[in-house]
Amino acid sequence: MADMIWLVPLIPLLSAIILMLGSAILPRLLIGLLGVGSVGLAALLTMLLGLEFLANPEPFQLSLWTWMQVGNFSPSIAFYFDGLTLVMMSVITGVGFLIHLFSTEFMEEDTSYARYFAYLNMFVAAMLVLVMADNLLLLYLGWEGVGVCSYLLVGFWYQDSANGQAARKAFVVTRIGDTAMALGLLLLFTELGTLDIQAMVGAANIEWQVGGTLPLIACLLLLGGAVGKSAQLPLHTWLPDAMAGPTPVSALIHAATMVTAGVYLIARTHGLFLLAPTAMMIVALVGLATLLMAAFTALMQTDIKRILAYSTISQIGYMFLALGVGAWTAGIFHLMTHAFFKALLFLGSGAIIHYLHHEHNIFKMGGLRTRMPVTFWSFMIGSAALAALPMTSGFFSKDQILLQAYQFSDIGPLLWFGGLLGALLTAIYSFRLVFVVFFGKANTEPEGDTGWRMAVPLITLCTLAMIGGYFIIPVADVFPVASGDHPAHWVEYVSISVPLLGVLLAYLIFQSRQLNVDRWVSSSVGQALRRFWLSGWGIDWLYDRAFVRPYYRISGLLKNEPIDAIYGLVVAINQTFNHWLVESQTGRMRWYVASMVLGLIVLLTLALQIPALQPTEGAS
Repeated sequence: MADMIWLVPLIPLLSAIILMLGSAILPRLLIGLLGVGSVGLAALLTMLLGLEFLANPEPFQLSLWTWMQVGNFSPSIAFYFDGLTLVMMSVITGVGFLIHLFSTEFMEEDTSYARYFAYLNMFVAAMLVLVMADNLLLLYLGWEGVGVCSYLLVGFWYQDSANGQAARKAFVVTRIGDTAMALGLLLLFTELGTLDIQAMVGAANIEWQVGGTLPLIACLLLLGGAVGKSAQLPLHTWLPDAMAGPTPVSALIHAATMVTAGVYLIARTHGLFLLAPTAMMIVALVGLATLLMAAFTALMQTDIKRILAYSTISQIGYMFLALGVGAWTAGIFHLMTHAFFKALLFLGSGAIIHYLHHEHNIFKMGGLRTRMPVTFWSFMIGSAALAALPMTSGFFSKDQILLQAYQFSDIGPLLWFGGLLGALLTAIYSFRLVFVVFFGKANTEPEGDTGWRMAVPLITLCTLAMIGGYFIIPVADVFPVASGDHPAHWVEYVSISVPLLGVLLAYLIFQSRQLNVDRWVSSSVGQALRRFWLSGWGIDWLYDRAFVRPYYRISGLLKNEPIDAIYGLVVAINQTFNHWLVESQTGRMRWYVASMVLGLIVLLTLALQIPALQPTEGAS
């Protein structure tokens, strides 16, 4: 099976090409079969590869051909397979298959059915190339590929200009991080002579010292790329607006796979980051700041998809926190469990939006517990896992992160406390969403509940969200063993209790109304904080005034720049002569004859004058 690994990304890519070329002639049933079946086949091949690998857990590399040869630079189209690759491929193809199946019902009435699955399959192929790549250049190809697919899918309903603006924002903001990453690749190749990941890390450990300047700069540049793609501070602003795309797109790209690419990049190059402890500290602090900022913001949102978007930013912050404190396995474990419960929540929100006449405001919902039971239980289980309630998948992964953060150097307890505050807020906004949407009075009547093509993915993800915490991911040989003793038992007891306290507070505030916070919320300080958090801490406002508006003003000034005026003059002269020529074409024979005679007289006059203008012989 190892020699067939190249088929995993190729099958979805071929499906995307067929759907693009045959969109006008393929029947809808065949479009669905191609879209879903290709990803399902990729998932089956991944499962077979995984079984073979688990029987003999030895990493392997498969080189297909040399991509280019420029001097000593000869990157290959080559794939590397180990436990980390298996986890990522399983999430991409497994969760991707369920989301594709869900999409066949969600997008059934859309006129661009084939285009949707073509983009989605192209994304899956690019994401697989990203995580399977043996070298950073091929990884960067997949990295840019998922960026393009994200742009196409966020702006899928391009008839609405707001969707196009959201797509452009996502593309431009992530390009900032991608530029930093490209500079990092250039630095690594210049200093180490290779971009093959395993050889590069080995060379770095030989040539560079721990704490040196070069590893710090290289890691910070890679972190720039990771921050952009994974929507972390300060490049997170594109993700909430990216909810303009179809909801299954949000589930696949902006919750389960693409936004975790930055986490994967840092995890895959962890050998470099271990040489730069300062960079790891920055990774942890970026993750902590992001998870708190996004959690406070999610608490104030009223759009169901924006709540989940900020929740995604917050949970990826936990993954960055894990990577920064050296909890590599816990970070990847949370990546996997998050894919289960966040895809579940996004698909559940998609079902709600689909059957509630495209309503997004949670305060216009309510009472859906009895009207949409499948969706209700999906949200209950997904929210429990998101809040890290005991025995759910989110509990196991988040608990590992918090416990290892507590042991990280002198600031470990501070990181642990920040993570606990984020966990408290997560539990509150998760069950605020549940109580407002599914309990109380029904403000909008749904058209029905999910069909089987929606129900099967939801039920499967419910199961994974419950039992996923018991999985053992095969990354023990990929990452160094975490050091340190188990912290005191009271630390673990507090970590378990805080999410439960958050659920209790959400119940008292939003369901039973026994805890009245209206007086605090309506106070001047409360209103100011509410506006501040609702705006995402004013970061979009700051960027708009610091970058967007000055850019438009400069563009407006350059629109009439002098160079353009010169070209405009050339055009005006040509247009004038053209106008004269057009006017001369009157269709009257007398005018044409007179013009010819006049021209002949002028030519003869000039010819007779030329000898008179010649200098006489001997003249100086």
